[in-house]
Amino acid sequence: MFDHLKETIRAYQARDPAARSALEIYLLYPGVKAVLRYRRAHWCWTHGMKFLGRAISQHARRVTGIEIHPGAAIGRRLVIDHGMGVVIGETAEIGDDVLIYQGVTLGGTGKDHGKRHPTIGSNVLIGAGAKVLGPFTVGDNSRIAANAVVLSEIPPNSTAVGVPARVVRLAGERTDYAGRVDQISVSDPVSQELCALRGRILRLEQTAAREEEAVTATKEK
Repeated sequence: MFDHLKETIRAYQARDPAARSALEIYLLYPGVKAVLRYRRAHWCWTHGMKFLGRAISQHARRVTGIEIHPGAAIGRRLVIDHGMGVVIGETAEIGDDVLIYQGVTLGGTGKDHGKRHPTIGSNVLIGAGAKVLGPFTVGDNSRIAANAVVLSEIPPNSTAVGVPARVVRLAGERTDYAGRVDQISVSDPVSQELCALRGRILRLEQTAAREEEAVTATKEK
């Protein structure tokens, strides 16, 4: 547990420019508190003390605003920045070195039993307000843009944006997305398509106007 704590604090120091000291991170950061309580709740859950595990997780939710089901499987060095409104479901799986911002939901799409929450690979960034819903995988080194709604599998080394989310960048080689927190340089594919349609309509209208002018000129002659 102590090794996990040290690793987590170092991860916050590396990724949060506002972090000033290890003591501040340990005492004041809700993401750290939530993960530490999750570790205890998960131990209880996996050792048959499910009620106690849920009780710990619900107390953590009231204290931090972050709800992590004790049945979830979370890797090392998870960073939850700010954290308010984060929800991680029972069958969710999260790899190592993942960065999650506030308002993120790792949820299901219905009342199915069994695996119903997503699997998040290692070194993944999930932007503020993003919703990842369903029992599929988000590949290693991928990035989910803020407010995206992900409903299907995301390949490794990808960037996904939009509602529903679409892959707009697929790297041919490994890229350290979780280390780059720039979320404003990606374009929205839906917006791009709308702009393309608008341009096509404008061209068609101009062509129709020229043809009409030609017909009018011919009649006048």
